[in-house]
Amino acid sequence: MTIKPLCDRVVLKSVEAEETTKSGIILTASAKEKPEIAEVVAVGPGGKVDGNDVEMFLKVGDRVITAKYAGTEVKLDGEEYSIVRQSDILAIVE
Repeated sequence: MTIKPLCDRVVLKSVEAEETTKSGIILTASAKEKPEIAEVVAVGPGGKVDGNDVEMFLKVGDRVITAKYAGTEVKLDGEEYSIVRQSDILAIVE
């Protein structure tokens, strides 16, 4: 089964958080924060949203930074995804 987003929506899959700090300290599961970097899995077609034309500039495979509590979390076939509006994406990681 696949997810096909509508309008200005983007489907993201979180990138795993680091398990050790730069100084070598191993983090427990409770000490890890929700990762804010994600990979784009699917992109909607854009079009008219609230009376305005929205052009989609993201593409599948882009790594992005999102707002911390943005979007809707969905579990499909054992994988967790987030569906967010393109405007909730803060930056592209290059």
